[in-house]
Amino acid sequence: MGISNVSAGKPAIGGAVYVAPVGTSMPTNASSTLGSAFTGLGYISDDGLTNEHSPESDVVKAWGGDVVLTVNEGTEDKFTFKLIEILDVNVLKFVFGDSNVTGNLATGITLTVKGSIPETKSLVVDMVLRDKALKRIVIPNAQISEVAEVEYTDSDAVGYEVTVMALPDDNGTTHTEYILRTASGQSGQST
Repeated sequence: MGISNVSAGKPAIGGAVYVAPVGTSMPTNASSTLGSAFTGLGYISDDGLTNEHSPESDVVKAWGGDVVLTVNEGTEDKFTFKLIEILDVNVLKFVFGDSNVTGNLATGITLTVKGSIPETKSLVVDMVLRDKALKRIVIPNAQISEVAEVEYTDSDAVGYEVTVMALPDDNGTTHTEYILRTASGQSGQST
């Protein structure tokens, strides 16, 4: 107990959010090096990462108002963050789908927006907490469920604010979190 257990989350050096195809071998700790299948999505806005993990339930009342039963209607596990490296082809492919983005910045990027269901990806989020503690969030099955309005102004960075739904794996797990205090405070993100 005490103030030494209070912390804030900062992105790991080199980035915080990494994406890979579903089925990629996922890390099982906070510090191992990510495999080559993982691609960094660059800077996210200073709003950071939000996780909404809220069980939904309904109550059944008897005549007279007494609660006699609580029915679990499920739990949604969502993560929201704003990707601000909008010129990065990997960011565009994550938001709009691999097959909807072609080219590169040097030769020209073509982005085709379609109403198709977003591809499911695997995500890893690396951050550094107080006193060199690492935190890693592993989401084996993440699917974009919402993309917020994109604002083009001269007073703020353009970005894609996405909400991803963490879908359950074969064991019913939607995401796993690993925390480890290290001497260096460096996670094993890929470069």
